Amino acid sequence: MAEPIRCFIAFDINNDKALKKLSDAQSKLTDTGADLKCVRPENIHITVRFLGSIRPEVVNSVHSEMERASFAPFDVKIRGVGVFPTIKYARVVWAGIQEGAEELRQIFNQLEPGLRRLGLKSDVKGFSPHITIARVRTGRNREGLLRCLEELRDYEFGVLRVDCLKLKKSVLTPKGPMYSTLKEVCRQN
Repeated sequence: MAEPIRCFIAFDINNDKALKKLSDAQSKLTDTGADLKCVRPENIHITVRFLGSIRPEVVNSVHSEMERASFAPFDVKIRGVGVFPTIKYARVVWAGIQEGAEELRQIFNQLEPGLRRLGLKSDVKGFSPHITIARVRTGRNREGLLRCLEELRDYEFGVLRVDCLKLKKSVLTPKGPMYSTLKEVCRQN
């Protein structure tokens, strides 16, 4: 029996200027001395649905559910920085999605019933459109991190056009996760 595959459904960040600004924000955050693990620029993406470990024979069925999702290409405006779950217990640093959030929510809501029918568990946290840029490991230099978050609260990262929903494979390695695209569904205007 084949090994389970750790997967998620996402849109890649296909705007080099926005990626550069996200990387610059990561540098500002790490300059605070906070204990952060930043997402490598090539791994930054918009997660629509984390699937966890799925059986290889389910991949095509997940792709079919992705194909059923009705969406046209749309713009996503990336603006501001915040944390999950709270400032006091920050674990994830994210860049916000100002425009395009409703379209992302609609895609998530279209996918969810079909994914549950395939036996995939619901995401208990629900869906909150964002882009993870760093994980907080410890509370070291929390005050400096909070000051930097405040400075970046309204920072404009740019706008990107999203048109290809991708099923991504995630392989965890000592150097960090390695992502590859298994399937994709692209739309045109």
